Amino acid sequence: MDALYPRLLFRDFPAGVAFYRAALRDLLGVEPVKVLPAAQYANWDVNGEAGLVLYGRSAVAETVGTAHLPESAAAQDSSMLVFKVDDVDAATARLARHGARVVVPPTDRPEWGPTLRAAHLRDPEGNLIELQSY
Repeated sequence: MDALYPRLLFRDFPAGVAFYRAALRDLLGVEPVKVLPAAQYANWDVNGEAGLVLYGRSAVAETVGTAHLPESAAAQDSSMLVFKVDDVDAATARLARHGARVVVPPTDRPEWGPTLRAAHLRDPEGNLIELQSY
């Protein structure tokens, strides 16, 4: 069950895919499960569970409302921690009680997957977190 995994956000998505395709093949002997250039999305599983996801930085910036910021690494997110949860709404409320700031409230995202629901938050240090269920 892909309960927790890193998502790296790339300005140059093709370069990121090329690097991690070669690196993960060489280090772990794994190939990508899928690479969707138009969606700027790629994922690798390790032992049947999500190991790494690459995603286009601009797509996430649009989702979380930072697209107006400069493209510099300092201004835009470069990583995101993703939690798969049973109930995005309840998990969002729990994290908010612990001090997380809700950036995008729970939202149905059929363009990402037919039953996908997601919320985006920031931890006290400002790191981006996605909660998702599908």
